[in-house]
Amino acid sequence: MSLTTVFRRASSRVATLAFRSVRSPLTVRSASERLILGTQQLTRPSVISFSRFHSTESAVTKTTADENLVSVLESEIECAVNEEAPDQNVMEDIPEGFPFKIIDTPGERTVLLQRSFEDETIQVEVDSSAPYDDGDEAEQEQGEQNDDEDDEHSVKIRIPMVVSVSKGDGVCLEFGVSAYPDEIVIDSLSIKHPQDSDNELAYEGPDFDDLDENLQKAFHRFLEIRGIKPSFTDFLADYVANKDSREYLQWLKDVKSFVEK
Repeated sequence: MSLTTVFRRASSRVATLAFRSVRSPLTVRSASERLILGTQQLTRPSVISFSRFHSTESAVTKTTADENLVSVLESEIECAVNEEAPDQNVMEDIPEGFPFKIIDTPGERTVLLQRSFEDETIQVEVDSSAPYDDGDEAEQEQGEQNDDEDDEHSVKIRIPMVVSVSKGDGVCLEFGVSAYPDEIVIDSLSIKHPQDSDNELAYEGPDFDDLDENLQKAFHRFLEIRGIKPSFTDFLADYVANKDSREYLQWLKDVKSFVEK
């Protein structure tokens, strides 16, 4: 055998051993990886099972909370019907000489009063959310100090209103008014032009209290002959309180209907 042949065989054997030595760790690692992968595959169903359990638990909690809310809403509706039932005959108590048409839209917090006066259109926006005023702090402190004072004396009826007097060209006088049973208080006065409706920087006039006293009295007379009188305040207070009860009752029913869906 020649030296060249021996050398070739020896080289071939060394190469084979080297290839096996390199390949073996890969084979071991592949087996390990398959073992780890198999472990992950075995543990994965338990994770899915926990997620399903958690979702089921959340659904049960939600159902219980919703049922409890519906129960409380039903109780509150029953109380509202029995204790604060809206007076369906309130329209029959309109005082004599009340000149306005009442526009009461369900779902809105305001009541509109409208009338025509000669060449003018008068609209009064009455806020039904605040028909009462606790008075100033001095009156409250005095009421707290006098234990024998009736609670009714510490609560004063106040109806906030916005009175608009307009003519054919769209220009109107807008009064911010507080109506009490014994007086009408003008809180603000401005003149509105149609083209200034979106102009937040438009001049709205001086504070009403800064006007000359005679001018203030003339404006009070201006409103009085157009139907803004303290004699109507008690009726309006009853009406807006009745509306507030109706709106609250309907609100409870709407919320209950939503939760039950």
